[in-house]
Amino acid sequence: MTKQELVAKMQENQAWLPGKTVKLDFGGDEGAVLLDGKNNQVSESGDGAADTTIKVSWADWEAMANGQLDGMTAFMTGKLKVEGDMSNAMQLQGVLAKLR
Repeated sequence: MTKQELVAKMQENQAWLPGKTVKLDFGGDEGAVLLDGKNNQVSESGDGAADTTIKVSWADWEAMANGQLDGMTAFMTGKLKVEGDMSNAMQLQGVLAKLR
């Protein structure tokens, strides 16, 4: 899946947290995606402030989205880092479920 396909699928499945902004920062060339639950949209640019920023590699994100890597395991092993409101990160499983 490409980043553009991810954004389209997230938008279609309303994969955001209502009233919250969460940035998925994939680093490197992949950049970031902003899940804007305040405006009910997903943007590919990932620019702007967020309540929570989740830093994870693209490969680990795909593994999580496919159910091959548990979010808590990724966090505990340092594959996923959280900046900001941790409670938003805890709700990430619900977002991932919308992608399956």
